Amino acid sequence: MKILFVGGNGAGTLFPLVPLAQAARNAGHEVFMTGCEPVVPLILDAGLPAFAVTPKTVADFRIPPLGNTAPVSGTGLDSLISIGRMFGRFAADCLGRLRELADGWRPDLVVGGVLAYAAPLVAQYARVPYVRFGTEMGEPLVVTLAATIELGGELERAGLTALPAPDLTLSSCPPSVRPVHAPPALPVRHVPYTSQRTVEPWMHRRDGRPRVLVSAGSRVTPEQDFDILQGLVREVAPLDVDLLIAAPEEVAGKLRPLPAGAHAGWIPLDVAGPSCDVMVHHAGGSTTLTGMAHGVPQILLTHIGGLEYPARLEELGAAKLIRAEDDGAETIAAAIGEVLGDPAYRRAAARLREEALAMPAPSEVVGLLEELAAKA
Repeated sequence: MKILFVGGNGAGTLFPLVPLAQAARNAGHEVFMTGCEPVVPLILDAGLPAFAVTPKTVADFRIPPLGNTAPVSGTGLDSLISIGRMFGRFAADCLGRLRELADGWRPDLVVGGVLAYAAPLVAQYARVPYVRFGTEMGEPLVVTLAATIELGGELERAGLTALPAPDLTLSSCPPSVRPVHAPPALPVRHVPYTSQRTVEPWMHRRDGRPRVLVSAGSRVTPEQDFDILQGLVREVAPLDVDLLIAAPEEVAGKLRPLPAGAHAGWIPLDVAGPSCDVMVHHAGGSTTLTGMAHGVPQILLTHIGGLEYPARLEELGAAKLIRAEDDGAETIAAAIGEVLGDPAYRRAAARLREEALAMPAPSEVVGLLEELAAKA
């Protein structure tokens, strides 16, 4: 069987999909994974055949259409609509090469990752089943609606009035965290995955102090979101903790000099995560799922409105939520002290980990893909 995995724009949307693609390939199926040219090295690092569908990234579509160059609010409904419009335009740009690939390679099944709105359209074009792989971590309905509107021309040319519905939906979000309005889905366990580097003892060995990992996500660059990471480090550095700062290598250099004993750089969260006492980050979906998978309490700094899972994790007792207007140094330091000092957070995070471990592994889900393709 040939399975086409339509990946996303960056590591955050790509990494959650990789374990299922690897499982399918290990089961003997032919697998291609697509992405924009900048993420092709990440796909190759995962040992998967990569196909570049566009030289652009979603950032190239930040300006709204129709000549409107007014800045879009970074929070609230405006932000979600802007995200949907960007990913819709990005999907439209990818469609041409995806169709060329479908014509030449002829997949039997298409699996679309988070925000991969081109996936259902190329599946419809190739007349094969479409599987939606969701995380329910930052995919509000308004984002999809905005993307659908941006894809109006492509839908009309395909004789459609809406994006094709999936033939199967998978979700890697633990059931207790999934939004109540999320569509029915079969569970698949989130397996923490990231690009790797040589393991050093400090990555997994504690120094006796509480271990705090700070991250602004894999998308941070010296030009994008660097101020977020720099602010996080500044706020956490004065605390008496074993501090890990997860950032791309080109970003880590700009953070120096670091507090004594701190480490910064590309830190694989699947290696360092189990040794952490708390993770502090901006509630990126992949990072949040990884924290849950390792049973680590989290402090979520939310800068995007409309996301339900940060509040849900706080309700479950596994996280402390800090909204954008309250994320000053004193607030974050107090939150770290609260989470480290209250074992209830660790117990709640452990319960979430057990729930996640009870979900079927990606290797167990491959059979469902085989059955779906066989019925087509």
